[in-house]
Amino acid sequence: MRVAVAQFTSGDDKSANLTRLVSLVGQAAEGGAGLLLAPEAAMHGFGRADLPLAPIAEPLDGPFVTGLQEAARRYAVAVVAGMFETVAGDATRAYNTAVAVGPDGTLTGRYRKQHLFDALGWVESERLEAGAADDRLVFDCGDLTVGVLTCYDVRFPELARALVDDGADLLVLPSAWVAGPLKEEQWSTLVRARAIENVLWVAAADQSPPVYAGRAMVVDPFGVVVASLAERDGLVFADADPARVRACRERMPSLDHRRWTVTPSAGAPPHAGVDGTGVGDPAQVGNE
Repeated sequence: MRVAVAQFTSGDDKSANLTRLVSLVGQAAEGGAGLLLAPEAAMHGFGRADLPLAPIAEPLDGPFVTGLQEAARRYAVAVVAGMFETVAGDATRAYNTAVAVGPDGTLTGRYRKQHLFDALGWVESERLEAGAADDRLVFDCGDLTVGVLTCYDVRFPELARALVDDGADLLVLPSAWVAGPLKEEQWSTLVRARAIENVLWVAAADQSPPVYAGRAMVVDPFGVVVASLAERDGLVFADADPARVRACRERMPSLDHRRWTVTPSAGAPPHAGVDGTGVGDPAQVGNE
């Protein structure tokens, strides 16, 4: 399946952002794509660090999602895009949500970002509500099974691995990766690492410089960047073939060689080993 990955900076005009995104859906269709991935916060930008996001948020049947549904149906292209979703009963915070819309315009599902970016001067948890730890989104799209992460989630390999265990052979990563010293290198390294360690495709969208890092890309199951954008707005295309996943996993069957459990035992302190002591299973010490 051909995947289109978008790069642009969203502003504070939701209508204008949606119009731009609908145009990109049309361009993706012209390029033969079956799936368009848009950045995190495509509906409305994050703005300054103290901008309230709850008043900006919309329900999943609001104008942004219904506009995406109409565009997906018109162009027969699936779409994944980031938005701020209303939290029922909370007028102070929103969910940072990635919505997936099928090529027939149906709402395939939504993923609420689990890991909030409380780092480098940002405190997302003051404005956003984290998604539940067991709330994951995996869906079929063409011949691929797609798992969804959002931005900061890429620093947490456990979530990517859980999506792989759910059957994903393509991870999509809508992002607004803030620019900064070495941040661009961290971005590209982490995106490639998730592809290599899970032996699958990764498509990563980003917002554009100078505020954000840019470098939207598609990475193959051996970690090769097969398509990318640097600083410019636009689309990049790549053909993500599930046969490539199968071939790479036959040559590098690391997923079959796992011996460590992903989840620590109940009550284990942060950073503890799988037995809760910080050491892990002694029988496995020394294994790669």
